[in-house]
Amino acid sequence: MRFARRAERIEPFYVMEVAKAATQYAREFAHSGKPMIFLNIGEPDFTAPPLVQEAAAKAVRDGLTQYTHAMGLDKLRERISGWYAQRFGVDVPARRIVVTAGASAALQLACLALIEAGDEVLMPDPSYPCNRHFVSAAEGNAVLIPTTAAERYQLSAAKVQEHWGAKTRGVLLASPSNPTGTSIHPEELRRIHAFVQSKGGITLLDEIYLGLSYDETFGHTALGIDDQVISINSFSKYFNMTGWRLGWIVAPDPLVPVIERLAQNLFICPSTVSQHAALACFEPESIAEYERRRSEFRARRDFFIPALNGMGLSVPVMPDGAFYGWADCSKACEQWGVGSSWEFAFEVMKRAHVAVTPGRDFGTAETARFVRFSTANSMAQLQESAARLAAVLK
Repeated sequence: MRFARRAERIEPFYVMEVAKAATQYAREFAHSGKPMIFLNIGEPDFTAPPLVQEAAAKAVRDGLTQYTHAMGLDKLRERISGWYAQRFGVDVPARRIVVTAGASAALQLACLALIEAGDEVLMPDPSYPCNRHFVSAAEGNAVLIPTTAAERYQLSAAKVQEHWGAKTRGVLLASPSNPTGTSIHPEELRRIHAFVQSKGGITLLDEIYLGLSYDETFGHTALGIDDQVISINSFSKYFNMTGWRLGWIVAPDPLVPVIERLAQNLFICPSTVSQHAALACFEPESIAEYERRRSEFRARRDFFIPALNGMGLSVPVMPDGAFYGWADCSKACEQWGVGSSWEFAFEVMKRAHVAVTPGRDFGTAETARFVRFSTANSMAQLQESAARLAAVLK
């Protein structure tokens, strides 16, 4: 059977390969007194709060399960618009918001609408692997630019300018970022966007972790810079609705009908039940619960990152958002006689019964030295993980 070249260009999602191994080890360790702790998957351990669950059940009972418009429920688009005004003080008209089948669909739609075959899109290295694969699926080329801890693992305007070429279409950034949990300074982002605009390019921002920001310096949406910024967001992370597959894109007015046309053909509409449930996300009771959970995520970070640093798994930049720790495991690799973070991840599973994600997925800029820890787990589990890691890294 002959496969399309675009499919062959998509690398495996190694996070999931490690997850499969972790699941197998978990079966072996289930009765050992030290069951596997999973710090490898970036998924909140919290589920949708009560009002959201009730809204979903009511939608099913009331028969609200048929197609919606491809753009999503008007009421939900209005609620999202209101959230931008209340949370970030930014006016984002509902007409510019398209509800999608998760942030993944939003990124796919944006890439298909804006990228031609052979176009180059600049991205930081390390960065979330699926983002570059969305570019590849649109037959573009993701150009990964190595970043450093001093740069908070984010692109700068100077680096964007340095790497801009004849085929460059724009930039795809994430703030806060997976795997580092770091954000772009707002002034640097303004400089990047100004340069991109001067070249007639696109500024595409993955802001799915924006609700989980812990530092006032960084917790601002890029939509406050200019209405030409294209922002992707999601109900998965801050709103704790991963499996509900619901997200949105905020696009400049001329792009909206193009996104709509593609969405009509590729997805028909996002999940109707999920949309009705998501309306309840913005009720005061739900927002209060989300803010309580955000405080809990911050407390977990404040415990676990110093714990990693204390045992030699150095996190060069304190995450200002999301729920990750990007840790340098090179000392531990040397101690155990393993060659890279890939081997280290499997050793940690066997020795400490803790599943982590090796840096292999996230690029090539020293990623063989790093592993990603997810702190989207209970404080008790994080404390137990820290104790186990410390014991095997003596």
